[in-house]
Amino acid sequence: MKNFKAYVRTTLAASLVLTTGLLTACSGNSSGTSTSAAADTTTAAASGTADTTAANDTTSEKKELKYGKAAGPYTVLFEDAIRPILEEQGYTFTEVDFSDLLQNDLALNEGEIDFNVEQHTAYAENFNQAQNGDLIPISPIPTVPAAIFSATETSLDNIHDGAKVAVPNDAANTARAYVLLQKAGWITLNPDVDLSTVTQDDITENPYNIEFTEMNSTNIPGVLDDFDYAVITGSIVYNAGMDASTALLQEDILPHLLLQVVVKAENKDAQWAKDLVAAYHSDAFKEYLDKNNNGLWYVPDELFVTIQ
Repeated sequence: MKNFKAYVRTTLAASLVLTTGLLTACSGNSSGTSTSAAADTTTAAASGTADTTAANDTTSEKKELKYGKAAGPYTVLFEDAIRPILEEQGYTFTEVDFSDLLQNDLALNEGEIDFNVEQHTAYAENFNQAQNGDLIPISPIPTVPAAIFSATETSLDNIHDGAKVAVPNDAANTARAYVLLQKAGWITLNPDVDLSTVTQDDITENPYNIEFTEMNSTNIPGVLDDFDYAVITGSIVYNAGMDASTALLQEDILPHLLLQVVVKAENKDAQWAKDLVAAYHSDAFKEYLDKNNNGLWYVPDELFVTIQ
């Protein structure tokens, strides 16, 4: 019975609204009604725009940030040197642990974290292409170079016919490995191919008949004894507890291999992102590196150029 009475009240109310609308339209005020509706629509649209702007402003000016944490030197450097600088400016941080960089980037692309500091430009570009991502590097940071190591040899001059050399098997780091081996004078690469994309197929001269094994970079330190030489990237050297000073030859880091602060593209102009970049370019960070860099870090020249 209560439901029926409610139904009657609702029906009567609807009828009254409809009747009123018809009478108003017949009285020649249809243009007035239209103007009022348009005004209401405009007000609503303006309100929506204001809400969106406010939301964007809130995102831009937020002080609570989440970052993707990895077991490597770059997050450690952020936590030891950059985080304290930003905490003095009122920022607070939450770290989110990931087992690998792919998962880290997937979370960043989905907005689950705000930034990470674990990849170079080449990796970010490969991720965007493979995952339809929207990530963007916003500042270079110190990088640990890839280098040639050996468990048995103490010189590059000991290279011999049929030598066995291990190199990383992911695209970006495979290319840098072959570029480094060319620097060593062991191979010659096709000069018509972009150095950032070279593969084993682009080797035009291999006078020592080197046998290359491409494998997961994280596994190389553990099997170093099985090879004459190996190319190992900086983060893997760090994670494996290797002595970076035992490197026989370090790479000349190309621009696309510089480590970067990476954010989702929509956040690149947020105030917190600008403050993050500024911290990496600050005098305080330079002083930290001057005191704590024992040769592990390659520091790009542009890092301490004054930001305009």
